[in-house]
Amino acid sequence: MVSKQTMITNPTGLHARPASVFAQKAKEFQSTITIKSLDKEDAKALDAKSVLMILSAGLGTGANIEITCDGADEQEALDALVELLASGCGE
Repeated sequence: MVSKQTMITNPTGLHARPASVFAQKAKEFQSTITIKSLDKEDAKALDAKSVLMILSAGLGTGANIEITCDGADEQEALDALVELLASGCGE
């Protein structure tokens, strides 16, 4: 299992389109992937392959998150998702 903390830098946060792009990228990997807000005390780790789960987290610009990957391609998945967030999810 690997994880990394990062920040949402996308100007509009993970709203519908970036959340969809993120979930689609997560689905490319076999690993179990979760995303968790670090800014909310009661936040739970949510399935990063689900657009609805990502949207329900309400991750806006500047939100601190933790991405956790567990499986055969965990490091590759983590690196790709962190890079995707750093690029602004194509926006």
